[in-house]
Amino acid sequence: QVQLVESGGGLVQAGDSLKLSCAASGPTFSSYIMGWFRQAPGKEREFVALMHWSGSNSYYADSVKGRFTISRDNAKNTVYLQMNSLKPEDTAIYYCAVDRYYSGIYYSPAQYKYWGQGTQVTVSS
Repeated sequence: QVQLVESGGGLVQAGDSLKLSCAASGPTFSSYIMGWFRQAPGKEREFVALMHWSGSNSYYADSVKGRFTISRDNAKNTVYLQMNSLKPEDTAIYYCAVDRYYSGIYYSPAQYKYWGQGTQVTVSS
């Protein structure tokens, strides 16, 4: 059974930084893909960033490229999302997600089976 627990959200001002954490428990994640998504009020859940648990490649949405960084700590089974230069439009509930990786790039929420409960990020102007 896979369990994901996000933390690190909060209320910040535009230009500030936050670091989200996603602690994962369950199977060995070496063949998994890890993603961060977000959902703003009245909008669909959208892709933010992803990386393979056992690889070094990472992918980002254009809206966060250069400001957000996804990383992981294998020893802690934890994935991070460092968010810098935050903007009011980054306000959303942020979710981490995982699933077994087979091929391709997993940009769609539908490609992930396991989800955390979400953490609220609010950026004031």
